[in-house]
Amino acid sequence: MVAPPIAPRRPTRRTLHGVTLTDDYAWLKDENWQEVLRDPSRLAPDIRSYLEAENRYTETVLAPTEELQKTLVAEMRGRIKEDDSGVPTPDGPYAYLWKYREGGQHALIGRVPRDGGDFQLVLDGDALARESDYFKFGGTRHSPDHRLEAWSADQRGSEYFTIRVRRWTAGEDLADTIEQASGNVVWGRDSTFFYYVRVDDNHRPLQVFRHRLGTLQSDDILVYEEKDPGWFTHIHESASGRFCVIAGGDHDTSEQRLIDLALPDAAPRLIAPREKGVRYSVADRADELYILTNDRGAIDFRIATAPLSSSGRERWRELVPHRPGVYLLGIELYANHLVRLERANALPSIVIRDLRDGTEHAIAFEEAAYSLDVVGGYEFDTTTVRFAYSSMTTPAEIYDYDMASRTRIMRKRQEIPSGHDPAAYVTTRIMAKSHDGAEVPVSILHRRDLALDGGAPLLLYGYGSYGMAMPAAFSSNRLSLVDRGFVYAIAHIRGGADKGWSWYLDGKREKKTNTFDDFIAAARSLIERRYTSEKRVVAHGGSAGGMLMGAVANRAGDLFAGIVAEVPFVDVLNTMLDDKLPLTPPEWPEWGNPITDEAAFRTILTYSPYENVQAKAYPAILAMAGLTDPRVTYWEPAKWVARLRATMTSGGPVLLRTNMGAGHGGAAGRFQRLDEIALAYAFALWAVRLV
Repeated sequence: MVAPPIAPRRPTRRTLHGVTLTDDYAWLKDENWQEVLRDPSRLAPDIRSYLEAENRYTETVLAPTEELQKTLVAEMRGRIKEDDSGVPTPDGPYAYLWKYREGGQHALIGRVPRDGGDFQLVLDGDALARESDYFKFGGTRHSPDHRLEAWSADQRGSEYFTIRVRRWTAGEDLADTIEQASGNVVWGRDSTFFYYVRVDDNHRPLQVFRHRLGTLQSDDILVYEEKDPGWFTHIHESASGRFCVIAGGDHDTSEQRLIDLALPDAAPRLIAPREKGVRYSVADRADELYILTNDRGAIDFRIATAPLSSSGRERWRELVPHRPGVYLLGIELYANHLVRLERANALPSIVIRDLRDGTEHAIAFEEAAYSLDVVGGYEFDTTTVRFAYSSMTTPAEIYDYDMASRTRIMRKRQEIPSGHDPAAYVTTRIMAKSHDGAEVPVSILHRRDLALDGGAPLLLYGYGSYGMAMPAAFSSNRLSLVDRGFVYAIAHIRGGADKGWSWYLDGKREKKTNTFDDFIAAARSLIERRYTSEKRVVAHGGSAGGMLMGAVANRAGDLFAGIVAEVPFVDVLNTMLDDKLPLTPPEWPEWGNPITDEAAFRTILTYSPYENVQAKAYPAILAMAGLTDPRVTYWEPAKWVARLRATMTSGGPVLLRTNMGAGHGGAAGRFQRLDEIALAYAFALWAVRLV
């Protein structure tokens, strides 16, 4: 083994709430980090040199897996239909869609006549990507008159998007250019103006502007500004298309406003003032609003209605009551139907309500574990709702469902060009008992012919934050592990909303350690049931799931052969103490504010992976970062790896790989991303000695 890079110790100290914190590696945070997000070449030379040395070390250690990585990429690419295309989505005389060309990395955006005809291309992602080292589409949206397409792209990986407007007939962009935006737009009904959200220098979306075509960005009108730096602001079209919805909030509280899109100078109108701990979202139909909310103690949410003209909370009338344990994820509203997506016992379902007579019916599915999503469309006055279904064995299927006749038509099934036999695999679910008796669902995939005698390696994936559920969906990439004898498992741990909103609340702030204990309990349960054995488990998580990886490495590293931590949020305490970072104020409701709240400070101090690295053995660890990541900054995994190496007594190796030209999502091209997945999977195979 070659010697790893040694990060110099340059201690900084500060005392808060009577506790002195010493950080030997704070220097890895570039003082000009905001400039680096916009221009990676501005990174300080000593930091760049260190990160590049880490990349070389990782490459050297994993050199025995180079051919395997190439094989994995070829396998995964062989499962991708290279000339894939989406199902056209109708709107007026056209149906809009994306597609790819053979070998293309980026989408082609276009449309066809509604009743069939030739594809008309408006945006060629492959051609646009040639202009920069990094390219990723943001939002694309055609104007109501179908003459223009507003589109945005990120060319740094920093999630600062530039908005442009293209003529459909000429295929040329107008002079209008909007810099530093969040990416999507909402058009005015006359197609002469649109709304967008500007992202500030600290990468916070706080301002909504109105842009009139043919004018400069400097002349745009500020129509709304959020004063709370802990809130994020987003915009979208209302259900009927009559309004621009300004949706603001943090992880606990939300508030929405409507702007009439028929009036070029309309001002936003508040639906109901913010109330701490209360979340709501609205959809409109005629002169009525449909409101999804957790008010009045509806932990798993309820649906109410209110007059459009008088929408205060005192006017909210119950339509679908709160049912504990049945979590209402979202609603789609149509002229005569209300569609709700709900989840019970970690399984989703779609329920259709006829608004003319109040009757309801559900769409049925049979597998033990599956993923289900409602796919929104452009048209309001329709009886068709589109949904996507898959399971860990069944490739994605897109259906159009007629809500009146209760019939479904499959519009697309994900093709696996190299072949896939669902009958060769088994998907199942077990319940793992956590430290406090909570039953944690674990979704499992393995080959049908696998002997469950404890000898198989297993990859256990987890996230467990922000109320985000981990769907038991199909992934063709996973088959490269499963076909090599791995069991693949997803732990639906607290902090996610897999079992309802209370499941999320039981895994945040002072209860955050439940997330880690649930994941460890899932690993132990899988071992006890002979799916695998100790030192044959590889843990995998990214972003907040990367924090999970750091925590379980500290708490139960002896269970694992390896840990893959992608863009890991491991420097939790220092990040939450830095209110200048993009996500810090918005994240305080999730983790607590350690600046002003001593109890939150001490809670985070007990589990923050960076602060809790110990002098003991650690499993092999691969940390992956993105230099221009505005969500989990590159220095978090860099500092963590440096402290691990300086503190651990044995085990490892501990590896760091930083993508010097990408951000939170890694490489942008659909095939380029496979290189990073192959690296993670090759590491997993290497960690369990299958290489």
